[in-house]
Amino acid sequence: MAAARARVTHLLRLLQSTACQCPTHSHTYSQVPGLSPSGKTTDYAFEMAVSNIRYGAGVTKEVGMDLQNMGAKNVCLMTDKNLSQLPPVRMVMDSLVKNGINFQVYDAVRVEPTDTSFMDAIEFAKKGAFDAYVAVGGGSTMDTCKAANLYASSPHSEFLDYVNAPIGKGKPVTVSLRPLIAVPTTSGTGSETTGVAIFDYEHLKVKTGIASRAIKPTLGLIDPLHTLHMPGQVVANSGFDVLCHALESYTALPYHMRSPCPSNPITRPAYQGSNPISDIWAVHALRIVAKYLKRAVRNPDDLEARSNMHLASAFAGIGFGNAGVHLCHGMSYPISGLVKTYKAKDYNVDHPLVPHGLSVVLTSPAVFTFTAQMFPERHLETAEILGGNTRTARIQDAGPVLADTLREFLFDLNVDNGLAAIGYSKADIPALVKGTLPQERVTKLAPRPQSEEDLSALFEASMKLY
Repeated sequence: MAAARARVTHLLRLLQSTACQCPTHSHTYSQVPGLSPSGKTTDYAFEMAVSNIRYGAGVTKEVGMDLQNMGAKNVCLMTDKNLSQLPPVRMVMDSLVKNGINFQVYDAVRVEPTDTSFMDAIEFAKKGAFDAYVAVGGGSTMDTCKAANLYASSPHSEFLDYVNAPIGKGKPVTVSLRPLIAVPTTSGTGSETTGVAIFDYEHLKVKTGIASRAIKPTLGLIDPLHTLHMPGQVVANSGFDVLCHALESYTALPYHMRSPCPSNPITRPAYQGSNPISDIWAVHALRIVAKYLKRAVRNPDDLEARSNMHLASAFAGIGFGNAGVHLCHGMSYPISGLVKTYKAKDYNVDHPLVPHGLSVVLTSPAVFTFTAQMFPERHLETAEILGGNTRTARIQDAGPVLADTLREFLFDLNVDNGLAAIGYSKADIPALVKGTLPQERVTKLAPRPQSEEDLSALFEASMKLY
């Protein structure tokens, strides 16, 4: 681990030596109130949007009553093939039947969805003419259901109309959507709280998505009993997503430094930059991850740990759903999209798969070493929360201290030793960089701007962790 750290430190020191020291990029973090929007080039406001959330063991049984209260007559229940045979889906179906709700099941959701799998679900939704949706599953299912609801509600739109620029047109959503109830069965994406739907765009072999407050679920039913069905590696990788959601949203560019300033509030992005409200949720989620993730992975019967991680997922979702994420997520999309033969343990899929949480966390030590020059106090604070020894740390050591804390955390959970362990080599770096460049919706929220050379160095530093 010492040799790996030395190599990474050398690469990142080269980056640090070229860091911008202008006043804009070297200030201490502060939430300074903005001025009038007229003539302002950066934003002056932020907005919090979140789904209604209901938490409790067994709360899933209320879903039929909720749909009845909404007046739903024809419901689409979305899930995947594996979950369709498991208790969470059976519990939902029992509630629908008991409350006289007419429904059709779509169980062809793809784990790590693609534009093709999205469009298949969209076609099903259009033909079904549904007046409400229920998504039972992880982020893949919830995101697929959001997309199906959107395009069924806007049947004349082309697929790329709402997809994030520069891959799509990034048009604002102005149509009214049907009610969507999300029942998360994993503890990672926080998708039950957000207006974001992520997919692999196969033509370019990169991940992209749709981001609009209009597509967020009407209600998220967070039932900790569902987490008891998750295998250990699924718990771990889901938890890494929570970890990075919290870390990235807390260290993101502040909302009042994000540009451009929207001329109309409908164009203010869902991912706005760090802000005082998102900060509270991010830090709280991080404390839960530090206390409970290892327990949740190691003991499937630890209901306390798994219940708290289920809540942490929602907490971090509320935070990053409004603040955004940055480099770990931006770099993760080509890591998942360019997968060769790697198949993660505990995932019952028929295709190569780098789970989203794993693809995100593998670059985290390098990323936070790189970003720590901006708001180093926040990087040190998060290192301390995660158990790092910060008592004698100097402010300029914030990046390496957080990076070492993350490496130890990942090593304890037997995480693959960097990108090389999941099938990548130095020869793949140009393609990984190319796949990151279109992710400007998130990469521009990094507190420190990055060049293609910076991204190359970050990918190289992530080839081995220990």
